[in-house]
Amino acid sequence: MSVIDGLNKAFDSRIRLGIMSVLIVNDSVDFNTLKETLDVTDGNLASHITALEKLNYLKVKKQFIGKKPNTSYLITTAGKKAFQAHLNALEALLKSSK
Repeated sequence: MSVIDGLNKAFDSRIRLGIMSVLIVNDSVDFNTLKETLDVTDGNLASHITALEKLNYLKVKKQFIGKKPNTSYLITTAGKKAFQAHLNALEALLKSSK
């Protein structure tokens, strides 16, 4: 088995990598914060969030704050495991190329 076999294709995109990086260190993050942090458009962010949601790597939480709708995202246990495995594979790849 090659070192790169441990890399998860779901995180090939820098935007998905960014989403997961933000979520793994925060309890939850709202859409606008993710959009500003990653400097992406609404549509671009939404499509990557949908892809990660389909893989069960994040959960969407919709609520109202006052009368305004608010959408936030949380990383799932499966998402944490998959992302940590991806990071471990990246680390192994870096160590193997020394």
